Amino acid sequence: MAGAFQILRASDLIWSRVVRGYLLDRCAPMTNLMAWNADAARMPYRMHSESLRRLFLRNDFSGGRFEVKGRPIWVSDAVLPIFAVGTVADHVAPWRSVYKVHLVVNAEVIFVLTSGGHNAGIVSEPGHPHRSYRIATHPAGGTCIQAEEWEARAPVKEGSWWPEWHAWLAARSSPDAKPPPMGAPDKGLPPLADAPGSYVHQR
Repeated sequence: MAGAFQILRASDLIWSRVVRGYLLDRCAPMTNLMAWNADAARMPYRMHSESLRRLFLRNDFSGGRFEVKGRPIWVSDAVLPIFAVGTVADHVAPWRSVYKVHLVVNAEVIFVLTSGGHNAGIVSEPGHPHRSYRIATHPAGGTCIQAEEWEARAPVKEGSWWPEWHAWLAARSSPDAKPPPMGAPDKGLPPLADAPGSYVHQR
């Protein structure tokens, strides 16, 4: 999956790295974000194939062709409010494509367009310098506007978009909500280890 994403921008994510690291022996120093990005998760074969072919290439989900237990999922049936995020320089999910969520749901949509790319734009914690974003609410059943018009209307805000997301979640969450317990002790399935899990120590 990571390789498929790299091919989308091969000049930056494959060839320039090969030239710098292999031919010129100028490897870039490791950063926290690079280390996080390199920590790829394994996927089952079927999940990997469906993600690439049905969701990525054919876009079956937005077209009502993706099935779960033999029944198609209709995105237009979503009635819960949606907080959608796009990043200015995303090569995997270009923000204008993400913006099209307005066209396929009937729910309220909060849309955020943040600076950065596929990783840095999302991992944009408060206090990180040189970050900015735009945000606007589209009410359920409201009239859609073109992405370019939305961009022109939504003012730029300095800083991380995370506090906006936190406030949105807090307004829609129970004040006494707690995360589910680890494992299932009532079913004889106790937790295997404390977070983050023993797998991080494996090679």
